[in-house]
Amino acid sequence: MNRRTFLQTSVCATSAVVAACETHSGVADMDAPVPRPCAATRWRKDGVVLEATEPWEGENVQNFTARAEPLGRGAWRLWYSVSGQRQRYAVAFAEGVPGQPMKKVRAALSPREPPDEPLAIGNLPEGWNPVQIVHLRLRNGRHRLYFWAHGPEIARYLAADSDDGRRYRVVDPLRPTLYHPNDRAAFGVPSPDGVVFRAEKSANRPSDEPMALPWLISNDATNIYQLADGTFEMCSVALIRVPKNDPAYVAEDNAPGLLRVVDRYTSADGLRFENRRRVIQRDADDPVDQQFYYLSLTHTPKGRVGLLGHYRCRAQTMDLEWCFSRDGVDWRRPRRTGWLPRGEPPAPDCYGIYAGSQLVEHDGRWHLFYTGVNSSHNGRHAYGKARQVVMLATTDSIWEE
Repeated sequence: MNRRTFLQTSVCATSAVVAACETHSGVADMDAPVPRPCAATRWRKDGVVLEATEPWEGENVQNFTARAEPLGRGAWRLWYSVSGQRQRYAVAFAEGVPGQPMKKVRAALSPREPPDEPLAIGNLPEGWNPVQIVHLRLRNGRHRLYFWAHGPEIARYLAADSDDGRRYRVVDPLRPTLYHPNDRAAFGVPSPDGVVFRAEKSANRPSDEPMALPWLISNDATNIYQLADGTFEMCSVALIRVPKNDPAYVAEDNAPGLLRVVDRYTSADGLRFENRRRVIQRDADDPVDQQFYYLSLTHTPKGRVGLLGHYRCRAQTMDLEWCFSRDGVDWRRPRRTGWLPRGEPPAPDCYGIYAGSQLVEHDGRWHLFYTGVNSSHNGRHAYGKARQVVMLATTDSIWEE
């Protein structure tokens, strides 16, 4: 079996839940010309706008998958995560003018009801630490947070709702939106692509906690959105195994033998996702070590602009690739290279660029808040002291003029 045949066999897994990998030429406007993005030279980098300054932040902060919300008069609310040691994961927001000192608010966590704090998350079991936060203002006026929770044998994507935008309550910690293969409820349950990390079931899974549903087993790096009709779409990364003799096997990766591809899910309520479809994977025009680490979306009148995590596994670099879709399913990738250039070493973003939840058009300019990384993805090399920071780039237009 050659590499291309293997990929096609893997991604069109024989699961009744994952839709077939057909093309969508029947959609009326799929053959219309794809709008072109602005040139990479049109971006202006404004440098680091948020870095670790508090004892609880350690060395690394990231806005990966998180939202940036304008507040007026040049101020923003930047949602972000503390992303160093797993036992110190945390979520927070910072408010102020980027480039100036910002007020930071860390989420207060409770296994009971959320405390009366500026940002609090309740009904979160003790020792479960949140990371990769997404904030949505729902169309019904309520607020919702999504985040990956990590703890002993815990790696799952939770939703928490709030009426006031301050105090959030996890909907159901035992029935999450997604499971990572390292979660106790996923032990012994293969993903739709046949990936299972631990064959034996966990003795620590409570009796009232169901086993993971196969179509909800995913890697992390998840972005989620509420659409105009009130439904939800979510993009997360799936894993495909390759053997050691496959050219795509990269021993120096932090997950050797696993390829990362992008799946799209849809849901009526944003809590129960039953529709899953493969939307981005490596093809014959990509290098053999090409993987896709994330996909964040910006809805525009022309269609969805995608910021795609363009991961070159051998070089251990993460670029931000521009892609485009009119329906969220059929994606065009005309550039296949970095849209926002990484910095030259030892710049804070010389090894990797990890996009936030979306581009933001505000005050006549487009804003891209992103996480810059100066170290390889496997952590074996860095230019200077390894760290993650939040950076900002702006452009007058994201379209070719």
